[in-house]
Amino acid sequence: MRMLVVDAFADRPFAGNPAGVCLLRDAADPGWMQRVAAEMKHSETAFVRPLGESGGGFELRWFTPVTEVALCGHATLASAQALYEIGMVSPDHLISFNTLKSGVLTVAREEDGALSMDFPAVPAEPTGIPEGLAEALGVPVLSAGRNAQNDRLIEVADETSVRKLAPDIRALAAIDARGVIVTAAADPGQEHDFVSRFFAARVLGGHGEDPVTGSAHCALAPYWAERLGRDTLTGYQASERGGYVRVALRGDRVTLSGRAVIVLDGTLSA
Repeated sequence: MRMLVVDAFADRPFAGNPAGVCLLRDAADPGWMQRVAAEMKHSETAFVRPLGESGGGFELRWFTPVTEVALCGHATLASAQALYEIGMVSPDHLISFNTLKSGVLTVAREEDGALSMDFPAVPAEPTGIPEGLAEALGVPVLSAGRNAQNDRLIEVADETSVRKLAPDIRALAAIDARGVIVTAAADPGQEHDFVSRFFAARVLGGHGEDPVTGSAHCALAPYWAERLGRDTLTGYQASERGGYVRVALRGDRVTLSGRAVIVLDGTLSA
C-alpha cells in the first residue's frame, strides 16, 4: 500500500511537523496500525481508508509510536495534502474524515494552496498549578488550565520564556496530562499573536516535544481569542522545526489553517 511522509504546517521540506500517511484499501487491524506507527517513529502516523465510492469520504485514525489518539491536527493536514496532491480528491472538493472520537472533520483547499480544517474547540478550564509543574518547566507559571483532552494549558511570562524552555521531560511525564501546552503572548512587532510549545512524553514514546500540534491550537484559539479580543489569530509553535497555525474561532469550532509538503512517497510492503 502507499505510504507518504508529509511535513505539516510547513511551506518547505524539513520544517513543521512530519507525519506518516498510510493509504489503506480496506479496514486494518489496530494492532498492525500500531506496529506501523512504531516503525515510522513520527509523533503521529495517520491511516486513511475510503468509505464507499463517494469522492470525499474517508475513515481517519491516528497513532503515535505507543498509542492511538483521539485527535491530531497535523496528521489530518498531512492526510488531506496527500489526498489532494496525488489526485484522490479534486482540489475543489471538501474532504470529510470520519473519526472514532472526534466526529466528522472536514478539510478544504484554499485558493493559495493552504488547507483549512474544521475542528472542535477544546477550551481549558482554570485549575490550580499542578505540584511540581513549575519546577519541571524551569520557569514561573502565571496560570494553568485543563481541557477535555486532558491537556494542561500553561501561560508563562513572555515569548522569550517559551522559546528558551528546556524542561525536565521525565518530570513532566509525571504530571497527570496527555500533554503540556506552554504559551505566551507574542512579543510586539511579530507577525504572530501568540507562541506555544507542546510536551507529551507520555504519548510520544520518549520524544518529549511535538514540533507543531494542531490539536493544541483547539485549546489555544479560545484562550487567546478571549484575552486578545479577536477571533482570528496566528500562532507560532516555537519548536526546533517550528510552524505557523492560523486559527479562527467559530463558536464551539475552530478553523485551523496551514500548508503542507510531501517529502516521501513510497510503498509499504509489510
